[in-house]
Amino acid sequence: MTIGVLGGGQLGRMIALAGYTLGQRFVFLDPGAESSAGHVGNLRVGAYDDEERLSELARKSDVVTYEFENVPVGSARFLNELVRVYPPPRALEVSQDRLDEKGFFASLGIPTAGFAAISSKDDLDRAVAKLGLPAVLKTRRFGYDGKGQWVLRTEEDVGRAWEALGAASLVLEAFVPFEREMSILAVRSTKGETRFYPLVENEHRDGILRVSYPRSDAWTADLQARAEEHAGRVLSALDYVGVLAMELFITGDKLVANEMAPRVHNSGHWTIEGAETSQFENHVRAILGMPLGSTRMIGCSAMINAIGKLPPREAVLAVEGAHLHAYGKDGAPGRKVGHVTVRAETRRELCDKVESLLPIVDPDGRPSLRA
Repeated sequence: MTIGVLGGGQLGRMIALAGYTLGQRFVFLDPGAESSAGHVGNLRVGAYDDEERLSELARKSDVVTYEFENVPVGSARFLNELVRVYPPPRALEVSQDRLDEKGFFASLGIPTAGFAAISSKDDLDRAVAKLGLPAVLKTRRFGYDGKGQWVLRTEEDVGRAWEALGAASLVLEAFVPFEREMSILAVRSTKGETRFYPLVENEHRDGILRVSYPRSDAWTADLQARAEEHAGRVLSALDYVGVLAMELFITGDKLVANEMAPRVHNSGHWTIEGAETSQFENHVRAILGMPLGSTRMIGCSAMINAIGKLPPREAVLAVEGAHLHAYGKDGAPGRKVGHVTVRAETRRELCDKVESLLPIVDPDGRPSLRA
C-alpha cells in the first residue's frame, strides 16, 4: 500500500524507514523542497492547505497520516473526505490548542495543572490572583520545544510576559513543582488493539528534549498503570488510531498530564533499537490494521538528542551498543539534527555508556542516570 504523510521531517523519514521493511510505499507533502523525508520517499512540495496538492496526495495514497501536529485541522478533514486519515482529525484539533487540550483532559478525569483562558491583561491579572505564582503563561497554539512560553515568578514577570505574548490567545497554567518529567507512548490499531511502551523519563534543557530513558529509577508498576489508564482514556475518547504520546509530571504521589502529541514522538526514539517493535513500525501497523508488535524492552536503553550539529560519527560508533541516527538536515542552533540510541545489558553498564556519550553528543549535558 501507499502511505501518504503530511510533513516531511525526521519523524516522517523514520516512519518510512520502518514501513519499508513491511513492503509499504510512501509519499510526503511538505512546504520545504529540502525536507529530510525526501531522501527516502516521494516528496511533493506544497502548502498544507493547498487543496490541489492535498487532492493529489489523496489520489496517490491508500491511507494518510501525519508527523507534525501543527498541520491545519481543515486540511486533515479535507483529506478525510477522500481517503482514510489516522490519527483522526479530532486528535489534531484537541492537541493544537492548549486550552482545549487541558479541558479535554479534565473532562476525562485526567489530573492537570489549574488553568485559565487569557484574552486580556485583566484576564491575566485575575488568573494570577486565583492560581498564584509561579505560573506559566503559554500561547494556546503553535508552541513546541519551549517556544511561546513564559514562566511568571514575580509581579514584574507578569507585565513583561504580557508585553511579549499578549498579541496571541493565551492560557495561564499553575506551575507544577514536578520532580520528574515522564512520557507514555501508546498505540492503537484500526481494529482496537492497544499496546503501551514502558514509561519514559525525559530531561529537557532550554525547552528542548535532551535525554530519554525508559524504566528509569523513578519507574514503578503503579505509575505505569496510571499512565496507561490516562492514555487509554484518550485513545477511547478519540477513537484513536496510531501512536499517541502523553507528557506527564510526577509531583509527590501524583501523575499530572501536561500535554499530548498525536504522532510518533521524540521520547520514543529509543524504541528503534531498544524495543522489540519500534514506535514507527507499530504506527505503520496500526494505521494499516495489522497486528501490533510487542512493546517489550530489549535490555536497558537511552536516547540522546543531537542538537545544532551532528556529533563525530566515529566517536559515537566507538561506544559499543551506540547507534547514530542522522536526519539529513543542516545544522542550526536549537535544531534537532539527529539522535543517538544506546543499549546495554545492565543499568550500570547503560549509565557508563551514557556518561561516555554525553560529552560527544551533548557536551552541556550532565550524566543523571542512576544505577
